[in-house]
Amino acid sequence: MQQTGPDKIRNVALLSHSGSGKTSLAEAMLFDAGAISRMGNVADGTTTSDYDPDEIKHKISINLTILPLNWKNTKINLIDTPGYPDFVGEVKSALRVSEAAIVVVCAASGVEVGTEQVWGYASEAKIPRLIFMSKMDRENANFALTLEQIQSKLNTRCLPIQIPIGSQKEFKGVVDIIAKKAYAGAPVKEIEVPASMAADIDSARDKLIEAVVEIDDEIMTRYLDGGEITTEEIYKCLKASTLQGGIIPVLAGSGLTNNGAAMLLDAIVEYLPSPVTAGSFKAVNASGAEEEVKPAAESPLAALVFKTTTDPHVGKVSFFRVYSGVLSSNSQVWNVNKAAVERIGQVSVPRGKSQETVNQVITGDIGLVVKLASTASGDTLGVKEHPLKLASIQYLAPILNKAVHPKSKADLDKMSSGLARICEEDPSLKAQREADTGELTLGGMGDTHLDIAASRLQRKFAVEVLLDVPRVPFKETITVPVEAEYKHKKQTGGHGQYGHVVIKIEPLPPSGGFEFESKVVGGSVPRNFIPAVEKGIKEARVEGVIAGFPAVDMKVTLIDGSFHPVDSSEMAFKIASAQAFKKGMSDASPVLLEPIMNITVTVPDSFTGDIIGDLNTKRSHVSGMNPSQGMNVIQAQAPLAEILRYAIDLRSMTQGRGTFTVGFSHYQAAPAPIAQKIVAQHKSAAQHE
Repeated sequence: MQQTGPDKIRNVALLSHSGSGKTSLAEAMLFDAGAISRMGNVADGTTTSDYDPDEIKHKISINLTILPLNWKNTKINLIDTPGYPDFVGEVKSALRVSEAAIVVVCAASGVEVGTEQVWGYASEAKIPRLIFMSKMDRENANFALTLEQIQSKLNTRCLPIQIPIGSQKEFKGVVDIIAKKAYAGAPVKEIEVPASMAADIDSARDKLIEAVVEIDDEIMTRYLDGGEITTEEIYKCLKASTLQGGIIPVLAGSGLTNNGAAMLLDAIVEYLPSPVTAGSFKAVNASGAEEEVKPAAESPLAALVFKTTTDPHVGKVSFFRVYSGVLSSNSQVWNVNKAAVERIGQVSVPRGKSQETVNQVITGDIGLVVKLASTASGDTLGVKEHPLKLASIQYLAPILNKAVHPKSKADLDKMSSGLARICEEDPSLKAQREADTGELTLGGMGDTHLDIAASRLQRKFAVEVLLDVPRVPFKETITVPVEAEYKHKKQTGGHGQYGHVVIKIEPLPPSGGFEFESKVVGGSVPRNFIPAVEKGIKEARVEGVIAGFPAVDMKVTLIDGSFHPVDSSEMAFKIASAQAFKKGMSDASPVLLEPIMNITVTVPDSFTGDIIGDLNTKRSHVSGMNPSQGMNVIQAQAPLAEILRYAIDLRSMTQGRGTFTVGFSHYQAAPAPIAQKIVAQHKSAAQHE
C-alpha cells in the first residue's frame, strides 16, 4: 500500500444497528477502491471484514476490523464494528482511534435502538460524522420516512446532500443536490437527472444552503440579502460545518448492489477530518502534567494499543494507532503504562485477516505488531526520554455474570490462564473469583457475548467450559443470645481426648461481622488452648446450620470449660468448640440472610410502568424516580437472587433501550418461604454430591 502523509489519512469508524448493511457497504468500498478483486457476501461468510469463525457461523460482526483502502490519493482506514449491543467494547475501541464516524441506517428498518446507541457513543466522542442510508433497493425502503426518523431521533441537523432516484426495485442511483447531477453504478457514471425530481432537489438544496451558510458570516449575509452563492462556496461551507458538527450530511445507496459507495468515499475524503485537521491532542507527560502534542513525525512517539488478539500461528497480536512520531520495525519502544521496554519486530498494516509488512507506521496511521511481552489494550507505546501517556479506552462495566465450570480435569488446569487471555483480547469481559462463594465468574454485556467468549475459549485455547447462573452468596445469622456447652470426651486405649467448653453467642448489628472473646477465669480452660477454641469456632461458622452458608453478625464469648491434665489437646478443644457453636447457633433462632442490591434503571418514559411492575415481581423496593429529557431514572433495592438475569429481562422489556447499574447495599433476612426453598435446594444438592 502506498505511503502517504498524516494529512492524507482518514480514520473512520463504521457504526450501525445489527443488520443495517454496514459490512456489505464496507465490502463495496473496498471493491471500488481496488483493495479487493471481488465482493464477498455476509450470507456466504466471504466478506473481508467478517472472517472470524464465530462471525461466519452467526452471520454477525463480533470484532472490529481494520479495512484500509486508497481513494483519490487518500488512505482511508475504515474500522468496521459490530452492530450487536453485546460487543459494544469493540465500538468503544474503534471510536477511540477514529477522527470521524459513518452511521449506517437501513432505509427499510429506519432508526433502530442500536442506531441510537452508537449515535450516543459518537456524540460522547465528539467526532464529526456522516450518515449513509443503506439498502435503498430493499422492499419497504423509504428515504423520506427514514430521513424524518433520523432528524427526530438523532439530530435535526442531519440533512441530505443526495436524494435517491427511485427506491426498492426501482432504485437506480442518487442525485448530488448541490451540483444537481445524478450518478449510478459501479464504476460510477453520470446519468440524466429525472425531470420529475426537480422540485424535490430544489427544496432539499435550499434547506441545505440555508443551514450551511451559517458557518460563514460573510456568505450568510450575502445569502440573506438575496445574493448568489456559488457551488464552490456551498461545498466549502458544508465541509466546515461538517467538521464542526453543525451539519451531518446524509447520503444514500446500497452496499449489496454497490450503488452509492464510491460517492460515500468521495464524501469521506472531502468532508471528514484527517489527524492533522483534528489538531493537537492531550497526553500526560513524565511529571504528570497534561501536554499538548502536535500530530507530526517530529513529535515524540505516542501510539495507543487499542486491540489485542491471539493468533494460533503467531501468538499475541497488538493493534495500535500512532498519534505522534513514527513507530518503526525492528526497534525498541517504552511502554508508558508498564514502565517497561518493548522490542518491536516487524510492523504490518492489517486488512481484515491479512496484513502487509511495512518499514514504519507514521503519525495518524494504524498498524499491528506481534509478540509484545507486557503490553495490553489501552497501553501507550512511546519513548523513555519523553514518555507521553494517552487516555485509555473507557469500557462499559459488565451487566451479566455467569459461573464458569470446567468440563474436565484437564480443562480445570488450563481454565484460569485461558480466561485471562480471553479477557485480554476483550477488556469488556471480566473474570474473577467470588470471595463469598468461591466460584469463578465471567462478566460480559449479555448472553451472546458470554457464549461467544466460551466458544473462543474452546477454539483458541482448547478449554471447554460450562456457563451457569452463579450462586448467590447467602449468609446466616442468629436473632437471640444463647449459651451452649459441649464436652468432647473419647477414650482410645492410650491417651484419650478431652475438651470441654461453655460459650455464649450473641447477635451483632447488621454488618457487625464476627467477634471472639475469652472471659475464662481461674484457668478452667488453659490459656494455651484458647487459640484452638477460637479456631474451631471460626472453622465451624464457615458452614452455618441452616443451609451451610457462612455465619455472620455475631459475637462468641468463651465463658467456662474444663480440661484433663493428660487427655486434653488443641484438637480436642477445637472439636468441642466447633460442636458447641453449632449447637448454640441452632438454638439461637437462626435466619437466612440474602444480599440486597442497589439498582438504578434508566429507561424511556414509555417503559416506566412495565419496569416498575416487573421490579415489584422481583421483591424490590422502588425508592425514587427522576424523569429527565424523555428518560426515567428508577432507583430501587432488590434481592440479588431476583436480578441475576436482569440484563436479559431489561433488554427484552425495553427493546434494548434500557440500561442499569447494580451495587451491593446490605444483607437482610430472607422471607420464610424463600428461605425454605433455599434450604430445600441446599439439601437436594448435598444429597447428589
